Amino acid sequence: MATLNFGGVDENVVTREEFPVEKAREVLKDETIAIIGYGVQGPGQSLNLRDNGFNVIVGQRSPSASWDKAVADGWVPGETLFSIEEAAEKGTIIQYLLSDAAQIAVWPTLKKYLTPGKALYFSHGFGITYKERTGIVPPKDVDVILVAPKGSGTSLRRLFVEGRGLNSSIAIFQDATGKAFERVVALGIGVGSGYLFETTFKREVYSDLTGERGTLMGAIQGLFAAQYDLLRKRGHTPSEAFNETVEEATQSLYPLIAENGMDWMYANCSTTAQRGALDWWKKFRDATAPVFAELYDSVASGNEAQLSIDSNSKEDYRAKLEEELRELRESEMWTTGRTVRGLRPENK
Repeated sequence: MATLNFGGVDENVVTREEFPVEKAREVLKDETIAIIGYGVQGPGQSLNLRDNGFNVIVGQRSPSASWDKAVADGWVPGETLFSIEEAAEKGTIIQYLLSDAAQIAVWPTLKKYLTPGKALYFSHGFGITYKERTGIVPPKDVDVILVAPKGSGTSLRRLFVEGRGLNSSIAIFQDATGKAFERVVALGIGVGSGYLFETTFKREVYSDLTGERGTLMGAIQGLFAAQYDLLRKRGHTPSEAFNETVEEATQSLYPLIAENGMDWMYANCSTTAQRGALDWWKKFRDATAPVFAELYDSVASGNEAQLSIDSNSKEDYRAKLEEELRELRESEMWTTGRTVRGLRPENK
């Protein structure tokens, strides 16, 4: 593990150069990795581990769409694809990759299979950090570890196939065997991480919930909608409003930021754009800072967790979710977006 300096702060980081996949396979050569759940993170992590040469099985409810997807991805019922209970029994490392709400529901079943020496693996700190609300309290004689890829399971898989990697945070909540660190690093490398950086379960979930509600999804949709609506009200066409709000950002500018940083992107745009961006970014920061403070406080208090638990546990959750997504999908901005995406050269 190397200590790197980020903005004057030292952080511990593990790279694939110092901990290659061959070493990870050696660490886990006697382990059976049971992936519980085949929804958001399950496919990407399990397929990457399988392609990297680890002993992996999948546990999923049947019949279900996720079971069918696992079969389509090459998992064989009775050989590498089992019920949740059978996979949990066979696994020495149990990757608990169900949704937060499903983790709560399945926990009374799963915990019976957490025998001494096993490892319980999460990709989100929710269940452990809010254990008073979730009821997820692991036994003291198992390792409890976390590898949290900084992106969706789809991105994790796509970048792996391209020979790249998605950065992940790692954390140890409980080291019962003395092997938790080697286990978590080997798993992080195995699932295809670009590099691993240390955190805690609490820091991971606080930053994750803030990010999802903030610049990753919630805030960005809010900014897109505010600018698009303004342009439309001022007489601009849907296509012009969408291209200036979303298309140029996602297809041109954001990739440049990812590759080279914001300063490079500013330096390589027109002088008019430079001046305007430099004059206005602090106004947007100052305007949104109180909203982010309110958001973080809501996360830290457990309010966001409770809202998620209460909402996601209701029988009509899926129906209500689809209605909210339909509102987004059928809004003028995103119907315009579908047309614009269809006009991209690669889609014609």
